[in-house]
Amino acid sequence: MLVAILSLGAIGAVFGIILGFAGKKFAVAVDPRVEALLQIMPGANCGACGLPGCAAFAEAIVAGSVKPSDCAPGGATLYEQIAAIMGTEVSAYEERKVAQLLCQGGYGRTRMLYRYEGIKDCRAALANFKGPKACDFGCVMQGSCFKVCPFGAIEMGADGLPVIDYYRCTACNKCVVECPQQILKLIGVSHLVTVRCVNTEKGKEAKANCSVACIKCKICEKNCPEDAVHVVTVGEGSVAVIDVEKCTNCGICAAKCPTKSIDMISPLSEQVVLEIGTTPDAGCQACGVCKTE
Repeated sequence: MLVAILSLGAIGAVFGIILGFAGKKFAVAVDPRVEALLQIMPGANCGACGLPGCAAFAEAIVAGSVKPSDCAPGGATLYEQIAAIMGTEVSAYEERKVAQLLCQGGYGRTRMLYRYEGIKDCRAALANFKGPKACDFGCVMQGSCFKVCPFGAIEMGADGLPVIDYYRCTACNKCVVECPQQILKLIGVSHLVTVRCVNTEKGKEAKANCSVACIKCKICEKNCPEDAVHVVTVGEGSVAVIDVEKCTNCGICAAKCPTKSIDMISPLSEQVVLEIGTTPDAGCQACGVCKTE
């Protein structure tokens, strides 16, 4: 028995020495800048940058294959911190974007054709006579966007429409891709005035189906001091569209719109507020699906 114990101990010691030598011999040096960048990353691992996660993004920054602005949730503060770590100047960046819903036609505002009681999925609802709403352009109100949001940034409101928490939205684009009506759009946080209607029908028809529809009255167009909003031709109809490059967020069009289809939100921050940590455990994708303490 003693011989066996001593033999196993000797074998373990030999293998330990071998592994220790191999660890030093084949160790891969980690650029300290990568570790520093990981400390300031949002930790969202949302994939909006086109890479698997924040660790891969940090390595790509050091390698010079991506720009700081490729991190959608980061914002100006992150870009400045990256520049400080990398010893570079802060270059022009693309502002943070958030998903916005281009529809306000929830229960009480839009005419319903029937009560849908099928699968809670927008595409499934549209397969039944183009959905339960009289408006063929609006939100189907089945929560497909809510289901795919990995950051808890979307909740379904009492009126049946998704409510987006702009401070949690990382612009990962998943809800935009999921929406079969294409009425979710990524908009820069500096743009506060939005036409929340894409109905291109004539005004009378649009208003008959939804009380907050764009009726093409052109009052917004006539009152805009910057010539930033126009009723433009879209397909076989028309709808009001705002030129974000000209818009100064004065809010006159929103105040003048008789149906309130133009909406103005409060100023937004460049920062994203995430419940997940900035340094997730190894193997954790920090998608936000599981609720960890």
